[in-house]
Formats: sequence, C-alpha cells, structure tokens
Amino acid sequence: MEQIELIATSTFGLESVVKREVLALGYEDIEVENGKVTFKCDEKAIPKANIWLRTADRVLLKMGEFKATSFEELFEKTKALPWEDWITEDGEFTVVGKAVDSKLMSVPDCQSIVKKAVVEKLKTKYNTEWFKETGAKFTIQVSILKDIATLTIDTSGEGLHKRGYRLESVEAPIKETLAAALVQLSFWNHERVLVDPFCGSGTIAIEAAMIGKNIAPGIQRNFVSEEWPRVKKEYWKDERISARKAIIQDRDLKIIASDIDKKAAKIAEENAFEIGVDDCIEFKTEDVLNLKLNDEYGVIISNPPYGERIGEKKEVEKLYREIGKKFNKLDTWSIYILTSNTGFEKLYGKKADRRRKLFNGRIRVDYYQYYGPRPPRK
Repeated sequence: MEQIELIATSTFGLESVVKREVLALGYEDIEVENGKVTFKCDEKAIPKANIWLRTADRVLLKMGEFKATSFEELFEKTKALPWEDWITEDGEFTVVGKAVDSKLMSVPDCQSIVKKAVVEKLKTKYNTEWFKETGAKFTIQVSILKDIATLTIDTSGEGLHKRGYRLESVEAPIKETLAAALVQLSFWNHERVLVDPFCGSGTIAIEAAMIGKNIAPGIQRNFVSEEWPRVKKEYWKDERISARKAIIQDRDLKIIASDIDKKAAKIAEENAFEIGVDDCIEFKTEDVLNLKLNDEYGVIISNPPYGERIGEKKEVEKLYREIGKKFNKLDTWSIYILTSNTGFEKLYGKKADRRRKLFNGRIRVDYYQYYGPRPPRK
C-alpha cells in the first residue's frame, strides 16, 4: 500500500500530547511543529487517526510542500501535485487558506490560484472542461508560512472535538479535545477517584470516562473522507469494529461531576448518557465548598469560572481563595485547575508544581498542576 503523510493539527501547547497519541496508534515516523504533528502512514491511518485521536483538532492529508514567492510559482507547483489520485471527476472541492510572514499575503488570491491549478490538473486527467461537483466533498487548504506553502485536504470534515455526545451545553463550554488533554496531562488513572466540582456540561468527566473505558472519541460520528472512493469502506468498517472490541466494559470507574447549577448537572448527565458513560459518573448539584472529598489519593481536574466579565472578577477571586483553603487540606490529592486568571496561585494560596500555557478557544489560559503523593501499589 502506498505511503501517505497525514497532519494532525493541534491547539497550541498540546503538540506533545497529540504526538503521544500518534505514537500509541503505532506510527513512528513523526515530525512535530507548532500546531501540527506530521506522520507517515498508509491509507488505513485515515480512519484510525480520525476515530482514535482525542486531542487533535483535525486530520489533514498532506499533498505537498514547496517554496512559493510568486503566484506563478504557486500555480505551477500546485498543478504538479497528484490531485487526481484523490479528487474524483464529480468531486466537490473548495479551497481555504492562510498566510503568515510570506510574500504571498493575499489569501483570496492564493485560494483562487490553487483552485485554478487543481482544476487544470483534473481537466487533463478526466479530459473534460466542466465538472459537475455533485460527488464527495474535498476541502483543500493552502497554508503559507515564511514562503513555504503546504497543501492539504481535510479528511475530518467537522472538527474532531465534535464527538456527537454534547446535545446541549452550558455557556462557554470547554472543548472536548482540550478536556481530554487535561485528563491526559494529569496523574489520573482508572484506579483513582476523579472529581470535577465545576463540571458545567460534563465534558472533563465524560472525556475521562471515555479514556478510562478506552472508548474511541470518534466512534459515534462520521467523517468527510468516508465518501472518498480512494479510502475503502472496509477500512472504516474494520476500524469501527476494532474500536468497539477495544472498549473495556467491565472496568469500574469512580468519577464525580458536580456543579452548583442544577441545570448544568442535568445537561452533563444527559450528555454522558448519549455516549454511554453515565453509569460510571456520579452527578451532583452541590456548592464546591460543601462537596465531600473523603477518598484518599483522589484527583481534581476542573475548569472553574474565570471572571472575564465586568463585575465578576471579585466574586471569582473570592472563589479561588475559598477553594484554595479547601483543596490545600487534601494532602494526598492531586489538583489540576485551568484558568485565565494570572494571579491564581496567589489567590489559591499555593505555588503550582507545574504551570502549562494553553488556549481555551481564544482565551490564553494556564493549567496549574499540584502533585500529590503517589498512591501505594496494590
């Protein structure tokens, strides 16, 4: 089978987590750059990567990379790529783009030239002057960074954070991909209790349950490349069968998702039911200060309010002081808090063992990590 290159795109700060996931899928020829993890594989990796990657944003098929400092150069080098190997005669394709620190900074012009170059290549292949564009969809991306153009086709369609279980969400929900990353960056495992006292629509708890039971994040959704003739239907079928067999049904998990907002806790429970993990998450409507945390060696992973709105800052700062007083008494627990508040450590009353810079949507945040002792071996 012919080798191809895929790019798993990543939110800034999560590249190492995505790389770890790609390695776990069995791919070793990997290159990591800002915002992307490129790896060599075969066509079967398109279903595997889309169905299994928890923290990547999208999976792109890399068509080519070259230097382009003029529109003529962009046209000729784009036309030289093997578009006909993937795009069918009736394929519907669009071009999106971005350019940073390059001579070709007009994105609309770059998109237009790439579209024209691909059309010219397909005219030669299919010996036609007109295309119906009624078939499978292909989104081509032209990305130019410091005069280096990377041409890709999106294999995912909707972003990979769209797992399909979030029927309803609260205001400012955390993305599923980021929630999965927070869990993977913690010391939590299926033998320890996990608590999210600000659970909102339940995303952190649900993603943890999916990790704990080894449920593939894309098991319930569809991907645009499923309609591509080049990627055989049997590859998708086989990968979904493997994913279902990989689920650890009988693993007991202790996960608590709590929120002071009764509606949020209800939404969280409904979302968990949708993906089939409601049986291993205990949902509570509770003020964090009244929450009983009696287990030993537990883990808290949470995304509390940031106080971004005018008038909320003092209220949130008070909350951080209060949870600091409560959580700092949990000597055997590991605590992980995501917030945009740069003064969090001072308010919380303790310096983090590690602080990781991330982005929650467009908001610059820090992941404050407080490590408790390792539990004794069983």
